[in-house]
Amino acid sequence: MNDAHNIPEMMAEIGANARAAASELAHASAERKHAALIGAADAVWAQRAAIIEANVKDLAYGRDKGLSPAMMDRLMLDESRIRGIVDGLRAVAEQADPIGEVLAEWDQPSGIHIKRVRTPLGVIGVIYESRPNVTADAGALCLKAGNAVILRGGSESFHSSSAIHACLAEGLRAAGLPEDAIQLVPTRDRAAVSEMLTMIDSIDVIVPRGGKGLVGLVQREARVPVFAHLEGIVHIYIDAAADPVKALNVVLNAKTRRTGICGAAECLLIHDSLIGSIGQGVVKALIDAGVEVRGGEGLQGIDGVTPATEQDWGCEFLDMIIAAKTVTGVDDAIAHIKRYGSNHTDCIITEDDATAARFFERLDSAILMRNASTQFADGGEFGMGAEIGIATGKLHARGPVGAAQLTSFKYLVEGDGTVRS
Repeated sequence: MNDAHNIPEMMAEIGANARAAASELAHASAERKHAALIGAADAVWAQRAAIIEANVKDLAYGRDKGLSPAMMDRLMLDESRIRGIVDGLRAVAEQADPIGEVLAEWDQPSGIHIKRVRTPLGVIGVIYESRPNVTADAGALCLKAGNAVILRGGSESFHSSSAIHACLAEGLRAAGLPEDAIQLVPTRDRAAVSEMLTMIDSIDVIVPRGGKGLVGLVQREARVPVFAHLEGIVHIYIDAAADPVKALNVVLNAKTRRTGICGAAECLLIHDSLIGSIGQGVVKALIDAGVEVRGGEGLQGIDGVTPATEQDWGCEFLDMIIAAKTVTGVDDAIAHIKRYGSNHTDCIITEDDATAARFFERLDSAILMRNASTQFADGGEFGMGAEIGIATGKLHARGPVGAAQLTSFKYLVEGDGTVRS
């Protein structure tokens, strides 16, 4: 169904089916949801050869489009990454079911008893780009939280996402849950995205997961509420009281482990007292690892550093590039992060508890870290099994969005013939 004239009709049908599935999922047992996720995990592993074959088609498509090496890395699936998908599905399956959890409970002097309990949001629309594993992560988390989900993957991952989605559908069927609980939009046509953003009668919240262009489009045009982060402009500040071994290990991992993820470090701030010691060593280690260091104040005299421009501050490179400069202390670092950061993830490396406390207190990023790689900015690493994204807004969900964050709540009030005076 790739004819643009059919897109509104197709999306309306998908939306209606999702709404019907959500109604059934709202009271589905924890056991059936668990069975669906375990069945999906088994199916993904059993079909790994077919998934990798589908991924080969996507990689060829990506090469033809001229995707960067970092974006190609996000797109690529091998047996190890498929094992990661399987492990993620199983981890979500084994988590406690959030639906029905009593969040608070109290009695009022009037005689009424009140409970606040978790409920599903309803229907979630997820719009994402090249990472096909998001198909499994988003499908699993939405299902765990009792939500139906409409997945619109990127054109680059079309074949891989379709193959993974088939496994999710197999799990749903085996568990006796509606297949429409997890639907994948079956077209690359961008008109489907525009349609999703206005489906206020069918979709309760949109989660965009991708680059600045995609997220900006969604935030500008959506009539449906949005959980989003625009960019992961991640900073690391090496304080005067940093341990040199921790600084070296954390910065190298944060920048080079995977450059194309939103938790990758993009800007390094170094206390100016460290230039002749730790700071220079870290900068040289980055250069030796193949990172282009674009240096500002205090760093341009180091061999291999290229001068930074104003555009390098506040830039999400998603590549083997990092901006770096010296600062006079923690307050200077905080001021830089407030000016150029994106409230996603920021890190301090220090052995000084008071300095770390000041950094944590004065910054308002969704995730703040001390002496740990920013690549831990991930729902799986937070014990959520997986994540549907990192939210940097202030309302409802913030930080890694796992199953519990994909819920709302309702109040259950009981009396005994109680009347209000």
